[in-house]
Amino acid sequence: MAERRGWAEDSIYWSEQRRRWVGVISLGYGPDGMRRRRQVSGRTKRDVQDKLKALHEELDAGVKPRAGYTVDKAVADWLAKGLSGRSPRTVAMNRHILQPVLAQIGRKPLRQLTAADLYAALERAAETRSTRTVVLTHNALERAIRHAEANDLVSRNVASLVTPPPGQEGRPSKSLTADQAAAVLQAATRYRIHAYVVLCLLTGIRTEEARCGGTTSTWRPGR
Repeated sequence: MAERRGWAEDSIYWSEQRRRWVGVISLGYGPDGMRRRRQVSGRTKRDVQDKLKALHEELDAGVKPRAGYTVDKAVADWLAKGLSGRSPRTVAMNRHILQPVLAQIGRKPLRQLTAADLYAALERAAETRSTRTVVLTHNALERAIRHAEANDLVSRNVASLVTPPPGQEGRPSKSLTADQAAAVLQAATRYRIHAYVVLCLLTGIRTEEARCGGTTSTWRPGR
């Protein structure tokens, strides 16, 4: 009787059909008696040996990699389970800002994602998005991969190795400068709306809220 292949024992062979080297690692047998295996492939035998070595390191670290666990799936899991307690608006915002990079790397298996892959995707997004949006996108990716890392689905967070590139200039700020605000306050001292202007500038309250006082009041400046 042929001897059963033990836990984490490897085999490497040439697949004529696929025209690639294939490596198989045995993960023993499941409760149903069926053999559980993981398979990798590469153009050279050395490529396969390196991939098997990386897989062994993941298994030794307690990581449970899934061959079909893509970046898309990692992000979907984070949005569904990693943002508990956050508002639907926050979840929708993160989903929206991640779309450009997921269009490029979303189908890539998470365990095969490299820092270079991620940076290239951010660079592409930076061609049309502001620096702030690129930074938010990177932060969201880092948190999504950290969520997968915490669930033993990947051994390291490559996003933490990447510094996001600068994006496009954002829209000019419409806020008053300190000098402009001081000039407005000085000018308003001659009018009855002075208190109204002070309230708006010092609290940041919206003008319509200040006019209504947060109630059904119909007070308007100048009355």
